[in-house]
Amino acid sequence: MLNSMDFVSLPATFFLLLVVSVLSALLLLYPRVPLNFVRIHVGIISLPPLVALLALVTNNGSVIIGPWRLDPLSWLLALFVLTIGLIVQRYSIRYLLGDRSYRKYFALLTLTTTADSAVWLCNDLRLLLVCWGTTLLGLTLLIRLNKEWRVARNAAVFSGRLFAISWLILVLAVMWVAQTTGHWQLSLVLTQNSLSQLSSWEKTCINLLLVVAVVIPSAQWPFQRWLLDSVVAPTPVSAVMHAGLVNAGGIILTRFAPLFSGDAAQIVLLILSSISVLIGTGIMLVHVDYKRQLVGSTIAQMGFMLIQCALGAYLAAIIHAVLHGLFKSTLFLQAGSAIHHSETISRSTRPLSFLWTITGGVLGLLVGIGYWLTSPQEAYQLISALTLGWSLSLAWTQLVAFGYGRIGRIAGFSLLAGAAIMYTLIHNAFYSLLESTVQKGLQPPGLVGILFLCILLAGSAAGGWLARNRSSTISAVIYLWLVRLGEPHDNLVESHPEYLSQSLSQGGNLR
Repeated sequence: MLNSMDFVSLPATFFLLLVVSVLSALLLLYPRVPLNFVRIHVGIISLPPLVALLALVTNNGSVIIGPWRLDPLSWLLALFVLTIGLIVQRYSIRYLLGDRSYRKYFALLTLTTTADSAVWLCNDLRLLLVCWGTTLLGLTLLIRLNKEWRVARNAAVFSGRLFAISWLILVLAVMWVAQTTGHWQLSLVLTQNSLSQLSSWEKTCINLLLVVAVVIPSAQWPFQRWLLDSVVAPTPVSAVMHAGLVNAGGIILTRFAPLFSGDAAQIVLLILSSISVLIGTGIMLVHVDYKRQLVGSTIAQMGFMLIQCALGAYLAAIIHAVLHGLFKSTLFLQAGSAIHHSETISRSTRPLSFLWTITGGVLGLLVGIGYWLTSPQEAYQLISALTLGWSLSLAWTQLVAFGYGRIGRIAGFSLLAGAAIMYTLIHNAFYSLLESTVQKGLQPPGLVGILFLCILLAGSAAGGWLARNRSSTISAVIYLWLVRLGEPHDNLVESHPEYLSQSLSQGGNLR
């Protein structure tokens, strides 16, 4: 255990290093500073996540210092955001070398991730609003990084307007709850005595405002367009969006869990998120552009994360946000390597073993039932059991049943067993770390969970039917609708970037 001086020294060191990181970023904007300073800057910004990791490992309690609330969840999120920011900046040293916005990019990215990490450390709601507004402004400027390109400017304008609306709605919700409870400190607002001052209609209205405020940056229906348009931004910007930006909705609702839990707004969030899961999955399946496939997947995954919040599984939502953010950021950084070759990869023509397939289905069913029986009264547990059982059955089919001979099946089974062990270890680590910090929310009635389960099964069945009946009229209509839904607007398409032509002509005139 740390003594009282350690509780103060670690946060002081952390915030000092954040200030140094910001000053280093601003120094990059000075033209006389050599570009080689970028490598020194990346070394400087690697220090705050190291301190956050130390604080996370050594501090299991919660402490409030001034406007900051420092607990395991805060340190985990700060570590998560700053680590992804560090990886993206390290990746960008060579990736964006030669770009005219090279210096501005590193400065904006540092300011954005620093403000984003501070959001999750705030206990003062006024400071939280300032930091979150700075984060959204930084993201808008990153999308607009190549301001000479009309397409990037239009995408940034559209995203910026939605972000401004989201931020203003969050301001309204925060001001409402602060004026009613008489507190600006989040820890005091969420006490039982403070929340008792809110009438039922006030609580529902505030929660509905929170729902709208979080579904916009999470790119949920009907606000998914901004994320689809953001593919015009540099690929590292798309990667850093998953550092507590596009996945911030679940984190915000987790912080406001005592206010949000047990309210009718959970049903509204469940409906919007369920629609987003279906739409995002459809966009991912029909588009051939790799970045749009990743964006469609993100829309669906963020929808599932918000479904977890709607069902009161806030701890699962945090785990989902962190692991998905790390995974999807990696995929975006590898987007340049996603080259589709013309040759086809054929599977073995040997008929699939019926016995191995049935074994996988039975195994998935037994694991799903066993997982559900651990907490049969919880609606989310039923969803988790279905997802886990289906995933295990699918993985068994792909890795074991499709294995080439005995060696192939042994290798597939070993890989599947290793993945199961890693899954268990990672989730146990998260649960032991955050169990005392993240509140377990009140779940909606079991009928709501069953209704969502029916929607999920109906969507899966419809997708399977459409895949088998591609020549049908209904299949063609839905396919074209999803393609159009994921396509950019006319003002976000150029046959040839005009700014490149202007640059070439200016260069010719200079010669």
